[in-house]
Amino acid sequence: MNQIPQVKKISLEEKTALLDRLERNVLTHEDCEIIRHLFDTIEFIIEMVNRKNAQLKTLLKRILGIKSEKSKKIRDNLNSNNPSEEPIPASENTPHETKAEDPTDNAEASSNGPNEEKPKGHGRIGADAHTGAKKIFIPMPTFKPGDRCPECLRGKVYPQSKPGVFISIEGQAPMGATVWQLEKYRCNLCGMIFSAEVPEDVALNSKGNKFDPQAKSMIAILRYGGGFPLNRIGELQKSLGIPTPVSTLWEKAEEAGDKIYPAYEELKRQAAQGTIIHNDDTGMKILSVMKEIGEEIKTAEGKTRTGMFTTGIVSVVEDRKIALFFTGRRHAGENFADLLEKRAPDRDPPIQMCDAKSGNTPKDAEVVSCYCNTHARRNFVNVAEDFPDQCLYVIDVFGKICQNDALARERQMSPDERLQYHREKSGPTLESFHAWLNDQFDKKQVEPNSSLGKAIAYVLNHWKELTRFLHVSGAPLDNNICERALKKVILHRKNSLFYKTEHGAYVGDMFMSLIHTCNLAGENPFDYLTNLQTHSSHVFKNPEKWLPWNYRNTLTELAPGRPGSQSEQTTQGAPVPLAGSLPPSGYAQAEPI
Repeated sequence: MNQIPQVKKISLEEKTALLDRLERNVLTHEDCEIIRHLFDTIEFIIEMVNRKNAQLKTLLKRILGIKSEKSKKIRDNLNSNNPSEEPIPASENTPHETKAEDPTDNAEASSNGPNEEKPKGHGRIGADAHTGAKKIFIPMPTFKPGDRCPECLRGKVYPQSKPGVFISIEGQAPMGATVWQLEKYRCNLCGMIFSAEVPEDVALNSKGNKFDPQAKSMIAILRYGGGFPLNRIGELQKSLGIPTPVSTLWEKAEEAGDKIYPAYEELKRQAAQGTIIHNDDTGMKILSVMKEIGEEIKTAEGKTRTGMFTTGIVSVVEDRKIALFFTGRRHAGENFADLLEKRAPDRDPPIQMCDAKSGNTPKDAEVVSCYCNTHARRNFVNVAEDFPDQCLYVIDVFGKICQNDALARERQMSPDERLQYHREKSGPTLESFHAWLNDQFDKKQVEPNSSLGKAIAYVLNHWKELTRFLHVSGAPLDNNICERALKKVILHRKNSLFYKTEHGAYVGDMFMSLIHTCNLAGENPFDYLTNLQTHSSHVFKNPEKWLPWNYRNTLTELAPGRPGSQSEQTTQGAPVPLAGSLPPSGYAQAEPI
């Protein structure tokens, strides 16, 4: 069917009457025409989805209940859709004999299976996980070391190294407040007013600032770590009895950024030295840039770039992972190239992991390109219902490779050992897979323009980059770590829709980078951002000592009694504008969304 079917519109009353006649089996000729148009429309939608729009097909699959890409789930769903046929085996067309499963499937089968009870304590969070909780030690009121045991009256009691634990969790507003009511006296003769003074420690910590560093850290974490729009934070604060204007929330987040941005710039420098660098793009709007684009379209004679993106980059530097975000009109490949300008000239070219989109690859930078196998696999998952036998074989192949990689991680293999292991275990599987892919076209078993043909062509066209892990030590299989990082951006976009200015986008990128890098390092972002603000002058002097993985050591060095332990709350002199050479007018614009 190539023609768009005729759409027959009927009212609610006509639909009810049609269903009634259908139940009574007294359909008219007009009723049959309506039903025919209905089936033609459904057939047309399915054909267009299969032919042109895989994303729409993915959406329809979600609506119809297919919510997983695991091979077991896909096979179960295909079998449920064909109840009258024989169950689809693991891989009928598999050239090799070993059945492949995803490591996630094996993990599910090996633990907490349908016939196994969950381990004791499953789902409980231990006291050690409450790193942000206040800890209070309660001594035994009637015991001291060496006392006689009141139970047996013969032994002596001694304290244990590990105390008992009771956890009490209280609800509170994200930002609390204390109202200091200062008693006042007035002389009835001269009119002089005498007022109580704010406690010395409060006055010292606040320095006249209504919002302390912890409040500003909380605003940043809610806004850029949790995706809360500023309006929603303001409404939440108001409902909890501590109202905070939306414009004030933005100003305080911006003030925090003024004090900590050198740490973000240092993260960029260190990320540029990474051995493996993942990158990808997702869409993001900036209102001021949209206005610029509109003006360019009116005046420009040539083609104007209209896209706006947030680039996510995750760099692996030794045993550390650094997350960076860049929002603007530049593609991931361009942001990647800018980052590599900070790379030391004596370092080898990095391994770049991304998908095969051309905008992800830097044009004039030397890298070892790797492409994501998860993207290649997803092309087959999307058409599995139309080509179940072929797609299940392909899914099993990728499952076997992922299983080998999971075993290499479990055994803590070095990069060279992992490379050799993949050559021995994954090499023969991929060799058979490559021959199978070529046979589909050479033997005319698959139409090249079909959805399956396009999925096969994608793998063949990018075979070298997809199988780089067989030839380059340390090359990853997929770009999943970057996809997970971009979820922070997607969460922000779902709730706030856009940034107002490029400066606001810079502030968002900075906080998202610092917060997600803390998460990757297993550090508390609230504690980290607070300490950066509290020791702002030190951050400006030595930003390399104030990164998520080493700032605690720096705090120890600054402890009282040690050289250079002076703790300074703010930088000296006027506030330093954020990096990026943003104009003063753009710097001063508010960003409440």
